[in-house]
Amino acid sequence: MRIKVKKLKEDAKLPKYHHPGDVGMDMYAMETVTINSGEHYRFWHGFALEFPFGFAAVVKDKSSISKVGLHTMGGVFDAGYRGEYNTHLVNLSDKPYNVEAGDKVSQLLITPVEIVELEEVVELSDSVRGEGGFGSTGKK
Repeated sequence: MRIKVKKLKEDAKLPKYHHPGDVGMDMYAMETVTINSGEHYRFWHGFALEFPFGFAAVVKDKSSISKVGLHTMGGVFDAGYRGEYNTHLVNLSDKPYNVEAGDKVSQLLITPVEIVELEEVVELSDSVRGEGGFGSTGKK
C-alpha cells in the first residue's frame, strides 16, 4: 500500500521502517528536551498523512524508551485527519529522561480497522466468559 506524506516543516524527518518486515515506522523528535519524572511532553513531527478510509495510524511505544519508563498516551489518527502528527509521551519512571533532536520517540503503525454500526439491544447473548474481567482467569 502506498500512502501520501506531506512535510509541514522543512527539517522534519519522515517516519521510516528500520528493518525489512517491521510493522512500525520509527518517528523522530525534532527538538531536544528533558522529560522529568511524572511529566508529559508532546513531540510534533512536522508531517501529515493521507491514507484510505478503513485504516488508522496508531502511535505506539518504542521498546528502547518504554523499558526506561516512557509511555505513549493516546495516539490514534483517523483516515480523515490531515493535521500534523505528534507523539504524547509521559515519563512514568523516577528519573528524568533526555531526548535529543533526531532520537526515535515512537513508532507508527498503519492498520486496517472495521467501521461498525452499533445496534442497541436490551440483552446480550450468554458466553462462557460472561462478565468476567480483570483476573477472571486466575494466576495459574
